[in-house]
Amino acid sequence: MSRFSRHLPPLDTLIAFEAVVRTGSFTRAASELYLTQSAVSKQIKLLEEHLGAVLFERRARGIALTSAGEGFSAIVEPMLESLLNNVLRLKAGHSSRNVSVICTHAVAQYWLFPRLLRFNEQHPELTVNIHASNEIGESNIANYDFGILYGHGHWSSLKADKLFDEAIYPIASVKRLLPEVDSLEQLRTLPLIQLDASAWNCLDWQDWFSHQGLRYQAPVEAVTFNQVNLVFEAVLQGMGVGLGWEFMARERIEQGAIRQVSAYVVHTGQADYLVHDKQVSRSPAAQVFADWLLTLS
Repeated sequence: MSRFSRHLPPLDTLIAFEAVVRTGSFTRAASELYLTQSAVSKQIKLLEEHLGAVLFERRARGIALTSAGEGFSAIVEPMLESLLNNVLRLKAGHSSRNVSVICTHAVAQYWLFPRLLRFNEQHPELTVNIHASNEIGESNIANYDFGILYGHGHWSSLKADKLFDEAIYPIASVKRLLPEVDSLEQLRTLPLIQLDASAWNCLDWQDWFSHQGLRYQAPVEAVTFNQVNLVFEAVLQGMGVGLGWEFMARERIEQGAIRQVSAYVVHTGQADYLVHDKQVSRSPAAQVFADWLLTLS
């Protein structure tokens, strides 16, 4: 008996566990898996017996993960996701007409999706599948044909081609009335929409002003969001002045929806790159997509 079959629980129990955690219900998980609730309960009981740990607390108003369940869930979900992506890639093979790309939500929504509409018109025989995730790094890329990574462009396991440089400037809705801005001091007095960048590798207003050689402290009552795309939507709604990343803002500026509030721009020296695993050869479909996308950049 192999060490895997001797120590690992059956795959069906892991699939049932992931479904229960994600749906928050044995009943909803059973419906999704086309099983009875009793069958799902038996799968979870088998998994708990195999692990020697209780994974769920049964409560009057539903279920909740135990501490052991929370720790196990953090392992199982990405493991199943990785397994699924690799199985799909192997099944597709080099004759595939599908291309998979992982990138952040902002890049997917504001930069890649508009370009995909044009790609689909020119290559209707190919399908590009986007996986949007802000939990993206070098280790994720091997599960996809391509990733779009932000950084310096040098990753040991990846081949990288630059797509666009990072440029950041103040933006506001054209409907928002604001005084003319001739200096950084004037800009600092405007209603600035704050970005809580503590969980992200990106600039906030304090960093942006620091690049300009000016100290800045956000007012206590300032409107604050923790996602770049939420700041962008707040700008569109006319809530104030936000930091605008060129890759997100350019199309809306050209459409006349937003405007650049001042001529001050920060160029960080970082960029977004189209990357793929050096050890994996591109499929013909993936090569077509890469050539097309890089021609636009």
